[in-house]
Amino acid sequence: MIPLRIKVEANADQPFVVRLRSFEADAREKLNPFDAALERVGPEGAHYVGEGGPIRILGIDPSKVDGDVLLVNPRRGTADRLIRSSSQHNTFLVTERCDQVCLMCSQPPKKHHVDLFPYFEAAALLAPEGATIGISGGEPTLFKTQLFRFLERVLGARPDLSFHVLTNGQHFGENDRGALSRIDDRGRVVWGIPLYSRDPAIHDEIVGKPGAHAQLLENLALMCRLGAQVELRTVLMRPNADGLPRLARFIASTLPFIRTWAVMQMENIGFGRMNWKTLFYDSSQGFDVLGHSLDLVRSRGIDAWLYNFPLCTVPEAYRHLAPATISDWKRTYREECVGCSLKARCGGFFEWHPRNHGYYSNLGAIQ
Repeated sequence: MIPLRIKVEANADQPFVVRLRSFEADAREKLNPFDAALERVGPEGAHYVGEGGPIRILGIDPSKVDGDVLLVNPRRGTADRLIRSSSQHNTFLVTERCDQVCLMCSQPPKKHHVDLFPYFEAAALLAPEGATIGISGGEPTLFKTQLFRFLERVLGARPDLSFHVLTNGQHFGENDRGALSRIDDRGRVVWGIPLYSRDPAIHDEIVGKPGAHAQLLENLALMCRLGAQVELRTVLMRPNADGLPRLARFIASTLPFIRTWAVMQMENIGFGRMNWKTLFYDSSQGFDVLGHSLDLVRSRGIDAWLYNFPLCTVPEAYRHLAPATISDWKRTYREECVGCSLKARCGGFFEWHPRNHGYYSNLGAIQ
């Protein structure tokens, strides 16, 4: 796996944001106050110098972190790589609190919260040109005042950036109309919102919150009136698999304004690991219900995609709908993938996908 947290040494009392640069000495004039330039590399680590003082990076080749934006915690001796300059998969985890307890949640909620929005803002402003940054949780809109302010400020200063915000969609209201309109006036924010079933009881059971389905539909209507960019997300599981065609018909007839419908495979981590044997739906053995649902939605002009599906588990006719969506830092390939002609464009598997339970297709058979 790609390390998102690395060891550092810094002479500072409080956390700070810094961007690592491998500039030569005669190019130091290009540095801004958040930059630190590589001074030397030795057996004790890579030494950087900037306006914020010296910093030493331990245990990683400096070429692997060149241009990365770090949130350094000097007291802990660690730094989180908030922006990896060479990656398309940069996400800010803005909170671990959530008001839903989804059966398959890969990031189980916690009660505590630390406000890191000022650090996220500083990091976003240092992102590479044209970057898309993910916002995740927990539930980010539990702190929507801070979130809206963050998005408005960053997009105002960096019109080249865009954001993909994952939210359960429970906390929008008419009083957010002004803020949402200002944020999304150019379609630079996509809201990834889950809808797991047309049946309110099934959806509410999956998210562990009575009334969630009704509130979600009300808020999706608001997003429609505002012209927001919505990516509707449905995690495929045994409880909702049979109802997928009904959900597809509902999307096509009632939610045609959505930008994308993404049907997603589960992650075997967090609550997903605890409930794996009762929830996991092997789409390699039961793809018909999924294919029919995709066909229905796409026939109405709505984009529909398969996220987190290894290509060898998808029938050939649908493989063009399964892009490589698993984040690079948690993606892996199996021994069976060696020699596969589709590996270069396949998203592979989650690092923690079980080898002894999961898909039953002939993995690695594509040559």
